[in-house]
Amino acid sequence: WPLDTAGGSVHFIVLLNWTVMILYNYFNAMFVGPGYVPLGWAPEKSQDCMYLQYCKVCQSYKAPRSHHCRKCNRCVMKMDHHCPWINNCCGYQNHASFTLFLLLAPLGCIHASFIFVMTMYTQLYNRISFGWSSVKIDMSAAKRDPRPIIPFGLSAFAASLFALGLALGTTIAVGMLFIIQMKVILTNKTSIESWIEEKAKDRIQYYQTGETFIFPYDMGSKWKNFKQVFTWSGIPEGDGLDWPVRDGCHQYSLTIEQLKQKADKRVRSVRYQAVEDYSGVCCPVTKGVKTFFTTPCTEEPRIALSKGDLILATRGLKHWMYGEKILDSAADGGIRERGWFPRKCVEKCQYDSEMDQPMDGEKKSR
Repeated sequence: WPLDTAGGSVHFIVLLNWTVMILYNYFNAMFVGPGYVPLGWAPEKSQDCMYLQYCKVCQSYKAPRSHHCRKCNRCVMKMDHHCPWINNCCGYQNHASFTLFLLLAPLGCIHASFIFVMTMYTQLYNRISFGWSSVKIDMSAAKRDPRPIIPFGLSAFAASLFALGLALGTTIAVGMLFIIQMKVILTNKTSIESWIEEKAKDRIQYYQTGETFIFPYDMGSKWKNFKQVFTWSGIPEGDGLDWPVRDGCHQYSLTIEQLKQKADKRVRSVRYQAVEDYSGVCCPVTKGVKTFFTTPCTEEPRIALSKGDLILATRGLKHWMYGEKILDSAADGGIRERGWFPRKCVEKCQYDSEMDQPMDGEKKSR
């Protein structure tokens, strides 16, 4: 039993500490939240609005490093991702708590795994007898051990083995997430910003502009980047709206790059017209077996289509496409409708002289 020995007492107390710290950081990440850009927010200098994107849902400009979350329906400060396990976004205010949870959960599970392994070893040690051609296991009480032990039958062994599997699985899965988070924290990025940086390199290479994109928020030192997220007070530095930038960079260097990528996406987008109705279900049965089994494994929504709808497709898979439905902005309040739809439900439009898509040579000259 836990308190019968000094070693058992130490393990018991340490396990309780793991549990308390894990649950504290988990619920802190869940209920504190990432922090949201105030509704109606705009930069102090009106001329800075030209560097920012405008969110029609929040009726405000998107502050640097903020992004709109469809799940939370708000613009999130320094958004990293939306986590279904905390039912909230990971961002400016709860990034540290979320990362500590990803660290403490594997450590606690490693400790639990050690206890499970040693429990099964000590309990089975006196129950296993080896013969010349057989191994016998006696799951009744221990034969020679006079010390009081917890009754350990076949059901307890199965439960311990199952719990060991859960602990090891959690250690591997959550530990990998922790490594991913630490990589972006030590460069003072988020997962979204890492993706924006990759797209910036692709854009520069595609158009051969000769420019160099430098991520503005990397302080040049892993320790300085670390302190941007983790502080002794538990409150991250700054206000979530204005950020320190490295020498030679502009406060809006990242948002300017985002605007360039938005313009580039419009240039590369292709207009399609719906030839079949689509209800917007995740796995449509009536659109073919391949479409059913190759549905995108993503939280991004599907959009319902009616015959004759126009869509601007920006990316696609073999049997699915992602794009934005062209709506009447006056009738629909300017709200964009984006998502996945089956490729077989649409066909490429035949462009007239005013809507012709630019050829590769024309794209590179833009």
